[in-house]
Amino acid sequence: MPYLNIVTNAGVTGEAGQMLIAAASQAVAETLGKDERYVMVTLQTGTPMLFGGDDGPAAFLDLRSIGLAEDRAAPLSQALSAVIRTHLSIPPERVYLTAAAVPRALWGWKGATF
Repeated sequence: MPYLNIVTNAGVTGEAGQMLIAAASQAVAETLGKDERYVMVTLQTGTPMLFGGDDGPAAFLDLRSIGLAEDRAAPLSQALSAVIRTHLSIPPERVYLTAAAVPRALWGWKGATF
């Protein structure tokens, strides 16, 4: 049930975008110890973005998951920054990540909640 949304001003299309979200999905599953069957990743590219007043390549990652422990934030940041660097050539200092725990009762799936 982890959900990761990647927003970037980089232009990514086709196979490169698919490779990015596949790598991100795997990194989330491995870092959180979750079955990848339940990981969802979305990608928004070409979004106008400034980071530190500079419109160079940057990315914002928003991760939400049930039962997300605070001690997972640093490993997630490291793993996902590496994915972004590898697939988009964006250095970690141009990447922000937010990570939030969502209560089971507020996460819906299959017409119900967890």
